[in-house]
Amino acid sequence: MRGAWAGTVTAVAALLGAVAAAPAPVSEWTAGAAGAARGRPYVYLEGAAGSVLEDTLSVSNPGARPLTVRLDGQGTPLAFAARTVTVPARTRADVPFAVTVTGDTAPGDHRGTVTVTAGGRAVRVPVHLRVSGPSLAALTVENVRLDASGTLRYTLVNRGSTVLAPSLSVRADGAFGTVLDRPSRPLPLTLRPGERATRTEPWPEAPALDAVTLTVRATAPGATASEAHAERVFVSTGAVAAGAGALLAAAGAAVLANRRRRTRATEEPGLPVEEPQLVDVTAGADR
Repeated sequence: MRGAWAGTVTAVAALLGAVAAAPAPVSEWTAGAAGAARGRPYVYLEGAAGSVLEDTLSVSNPGARPLTVRLDGQGTPLAFAARTVTVPARTRADVPFAVTVTGDTAPGDHRGTVTVTAGGRAVRVPVHLRVSGPSLAALTVENVRLDASGTLRYTLVNRGSTVLAPSLSVRADGAFGTVLDRPSRPLPLTLRPGERATRTEPWPEAPALDAVTLTVRATAPGATASEAHAERVFVSTGAVAAGAGALLAAAGAAVLANRRRRTRATEEPGLPVEEPQLVDVTAGADR
């Protein structure tokens, strides 16, 4: 009995020893702005147009094997010390990179992203860039078009240095007055400096027969209002047929009315008509 218990204790001890010796589960690799553990969830850079700004990206490899990652940038002109970096096991690699702010970059806030890829997985690190300079809010509405079905198309462009939240109003005037009046309303979008957005809006109640002048007016806080116009002649087959029928009916009614007036004139008694007087024109000749 003692031998059986001894064997069991030995087996359990061996099992516990194996569990203790097994390596702890390894977490996935991570990437972020250098110092992210101290509250840097994204890269923040600030400088004037024409400058080169530098920062560092950290890639941590807690695994038991080396990790090769690839770095790519979007949205801002990013340059890396190396596009491909191999991080040794249980090591963190700090990769320097630079952002070149060109001389024509508008002042204000700009956004970019650094994408770190390895083993079929991608981690995106936001880059916030602020270019110093005077703040300017400028919005334009361009390329206004109205097709035959009544679909309105237009493009909004942020030509300033601040992020804009535009609002839009639409008005259409026809031959006999206003046929559309949509008051100003906020649009579900924001425009960063230099960004443009092309949008469409339906007009299901567009007229069937009319000549329309459309006015699109865009506004944003701090920006001067911008207007653009478009013209469209609406002509549908049904409307033309109905119009022609109305003209023919009116012409027919006029002809009938004229005939009735003539008929009444012949049937009703008028003024007495004198008998014609005959004059002998040969009497004077004989004399």
